[in-house]
Amino acid sequence: MTSLNITLLAGGVGGAKAAEGLAKSQYASSTKIIGNIADDDEFHGLWVSPDIDTLIYSLGDQIDRQQGWGRKNETHQVLTELKALGQDTWMTLGDLDLATHIYRTNLKHQGVSASEITKCLAKRHGVSVPILLPTNDVVQTRVKTPQGWLSFQEFFVREHCQSDVLDIEYQGIANAKPTPEALEKIANSDLIIIAPSNPIVSIGAILAVPDIQQAMEKSGAYIIAISPLIGGKTVKGPADKMLESAGKSIDSKGIYDCYNTFLQAMVIDDVDQQEATWLQGQGLDVLVTPTLMKTPEDKTALLTKVVEFALSCKKQRAA
Repeated sequence: MTSLNITLLAGGVGGAKAAEGLAKSQYASSTKIIGNIADDDEFHGLWVSPDIDTLIYSLGDQIDRQQGWGRKNETHQVLTELKALGQDTWMTLGDLDLATHIYRTNLKHQGVSASEITKCLAKRHGVSVPILLPTNDVVQTRVKTPQGWLSFQEFFVREHCQSDVLDIEYQGIANAKPTPEALEKIANSDLIIIAPSNPIVSIGAILAVPDIQQAMEKSGAYIIAISPLIGGKTVKGPADKMLESAGKSIDSKGIYDCYNTFLQAMVIDDVDQQEATWLQGQGLDVLVTPTLMKTPEDKTALLTKVVEFALSCKKQRAA
């Protein structure tokens, strides 16, 4: 399948699962991933890139499968000692994970780009599917709550998504420059898959990088999104709260509204089958299928089905 050119836009655990599905499928050699960097933050003087690391650890089979993030067989001696020294340790960073952050921060201080650091980390973990960044500049999602503005990690990890969401901003986005690799990949793709990631703070942050959404709109690729909602609820994370804060409905229509300027198709779960008619009325091709990915087989089966459906629909549209 080397002649096929597939791009996956991915963030969070849903993005990592979709990435694994493609990486274990017959389409692995055709795939590149554009990951979210807007969840990045600094802890204990170290630069942490949670979504990119989750992609790398998942694809390298180093992820803690039970919690969906962090390294497997992890210990927390450094964090325990930091806590004893009176430091905030609500952001759980294991000892193996800290090695990643020390390495990243050290190279960052030497002027090495985030994209190059990502390549080095991916190579270390035996990841063969290329992971591209939308920008090498620092962009950080911030969430406005009744208590004030919080970093995304403060909202997500420290506050457990309990606060109401009043507004969302991507700090630094105005001055961010897209990576040439991301723009080129989008422009030359046959198929672009949007993972079942949070459309506001995962995929939305990628699209907010200047020129990225425009590249999606100009691309000749067939673009298909996998809904992160099942029965109006998210499998993991605060996508429902984020959609509501953006004035969008917490259903397939809300997901469509996030991507409507470039979307050709959507994948929705069986339980949301009644929403297919409305989506088709907007001109979308709709795949109704189980979308919950619990096992490696689930991931590969779903992503294989998505690619095959998209290629079939693209062929029909071209006929």
